[in-house]
Order: sequence, then structure tokens, then C-alpha cells
Amino acid sequence: MTRAAPMDPPRIGVRIAGTGRAVPSGQLTNVDLARLMQTSDEWIVQRTGIHTRRVCDRSKGESCLPLAKEALTKALADARMDARELDMIILATLTEEMPCPPTSCQLAAAVGAGPCGAYDLSGACSGFVFSLNTAWSMVRAGLHRTVAVVGADTLSSYMEYNDHGRATAILFGDAAAATIIRATDDTSKGIIAQAMHTNGARWADLYIPLTMKHFPAEDPPEQAMIGRLHMNGKSVFKFAVSTFPEVIEQTLGRAGLRAEEVDHYICHQSNARILEAARERFGLPAEKLYVNIDKYGNTVAASVPLCLDELREAGRVREGQRVMFVSFGAGLTWGTSLWQL
Repeated sequence: MTRAAPMDPPRIGVRIAGTGRAVPSGQLTNVDLARLMQTSDEWIVQRTGIHTRRVCDRSKGESCLPLAKEALTKALADARMDARELDMIILATLTEEMPCPPTSCQLAAAVGAGPCGAYDLSGACSGFVFSLNTAWSMVRAGLHRTVAVVGADTLSSYMEYNDHGRATAILFGDAAAATIIRATDDTSKGIIAQAMHTNGARWADLYIPLTMKHFPAEDPPEQAMIGRLHMNGKSVFKFAVSTFPEVIEQTLGRAGLRAEEVDHYICHQSNARILEAARERFGLPAEKLYVNIDKYGNTVAASVPLCLDELREAGRVREGQRVMFVSFGAGLTWGTSLWQL
């Protein structure tokens, strides 16, 4: 029996057709936090670069789903397309509306999409970049022509705004942002190189326990901390500082490019000091590594697409450029997605 020759990959390009973002109405400034816990504006800014963050007001119905709907609606309008043209919705989130159904399915109904595929992807702060790589693979393989990738997280629901929760409460904000991925005849467009990694042995550096059994051996269980975010700040900071430049170098190597040949590095906004260290490591000008953590805090899966939408709106990110998306977070996870736009 003659073995069939492997199929050639379909010659399909992939482009970013539209973006959109949404943030809650409420703001929580460093001055506000100083009234709730032992901290100060100077202390927070010096260590994180954050001045304020957006926080959902549950009494106004603000949560993950409404934010995701607004962001996706704006992205569809930016792409000049109808929601019924979507083949798939991937929602990167760890703050779903409920365990069942997937929030992505509710999102599809909310924007008038369907029948299309929809699923949630839980990758924490790496969720959007992992989802973006997944969407590209689907379109590149010819399985779908149009995929919406949404990052939406509202970690304020897992915060404790007092001295006990100070280490995490100063960091996180709520937001959503969406990107429309579409097939194109221009085969030069799409991912040049990408990376996705995890070190699951370090899961206890950043976690949210839901039962007493979820606490690791080194972290004494507390009933009051059920449903609250736990973070080993020093360990996560060291991980990010070392991993961030390593994964950028790895991706540049796979693409055969030098750091200066990439037009923008759109990175997860976890800490301004980490971003500045990476920028200096590669000798990048400030305009090539965007920072908005001062306005929003760490918005988890929404962080990277939030930056992308602001840059596109300002006309700074445009077709023909090379853009690397970089993320790292709970899991521990880290990854990249290097695009030719």
C-alpha cells in the first residue's frame, strides 16, 4: 500500500482586522486604597508604576460578560463586520460569570453571533496570547475564516481591600479587550514565530483556593482566604524578570530577527519595573514598548489586547509592521506571538 504524501499546508494569510476595549465606570486610585489599608500613593507607584485601576460596580451590573460584550461589539465595528460572520469565539478569562455555561457562549448570544463555535480558555495572564496563537492556527489551517479573541477579567471580585489583601489589591484592575482575526489572501500576514510554556510545579506562587484542600502545604489554610487571590510576590517578580527577556530572545531566534527589527513589543502589564528592565535589556526606545499599567493596573487576560487597541486607535500600530505580544502569569505560564501585520 502506497503511503499518501503529506498535504501541503493551506496558503492562507491571517490578519488582525479589528480591535475594541471596555473598562468599568469605577476607578480605584492609590489615594482611595490608602484609606482602606496601610499604604500610600508613593509606595505603590515606586514598586509597581500603578496610579489607578478600574473596578467593576456589581450594583450597576458590571462583570466579565458585559465588559466582554462591549469590547467585542467595538471590535466587530472596527472590522466592519457583522457578528453573524464569526466562526469561533475564544474568550480568555479566569473570572467567568458562572461555572456553566461557558461565558463565551453567553457572549455569542449577547452580540448576536451564531451558530458559531465558542469556548473559554483559562490561561490567566497568558490567556490572550495563548488564545491568539490558537486562533491563528485555526485560520491558518483553513478550519475557520473569522475568529474573535477576547481577553476579559474582573479580578476585583477576588480581592480583599484591607491590610490582609494589600499585596494583591494594589495590583489588579478589571477590563476587557477583543481582537478579530480573519483569513486573507496575503500569505505574508500572520504569525512569524510563537512560544507557549508552563512550569506547573510552581502553581502555588499564584492561585485562588475554593476549598480548604486547595491550599498548598507551605501555605497554612485560612477559611477567610477562600475565594481570594494568593500570590508569592517576590517569587513571581523574580520569575517574570528572568523569563520575560528569555522568551523574547527565544522568539526572535525562531524568527531569525534582531530585537530592533520588531516595531512594537506589546507586553502583559504586570509591573512597570519589569517592563523597564526588559526594555533596557534589549536597548529598545520607549516608543517600542508600550506601558499603560499606570491607568489600569494588571488586567490579566485583558492586559495585552487593551494595549493593542490603544496603540491601533492612536495610529501607532498599523499594517506592515512586526509586533510581538508577550505574556507571563499564573500557572506559571509564559508565551509570545510575533506577527507580521
